[in-house]
Amino acid sequence: MLELGKKRTKFGKWLDKQEDINQLKLEEATNLSRPTISKLCNDKNYIPKFSTIYTINKGLKKLKKNVKVEDFLNI
Repeated sequence: MLELGKKRTKFGKWLDKQEDINQLKLEEATNLSRPTISKLCNDKNYIPKFSTIYTINKGLKKLKKNVKVEDFLNI
């Protein structure tokens, strides 16, 4: 996927490399808002709440991705 000059977080870069999921699919799998997913992928200063991290991890598991979002965050 083309980056188009966007600054991406580690998680955003990892998501870009995935061929079978994207931000929209993650949004659907987690029932989180589009702005929350966008901040997670684009805002290097964003620190999500524990409940958001838990929900993202649950969504990644649902999408059969064996990763945890904490691996990409600087917390």
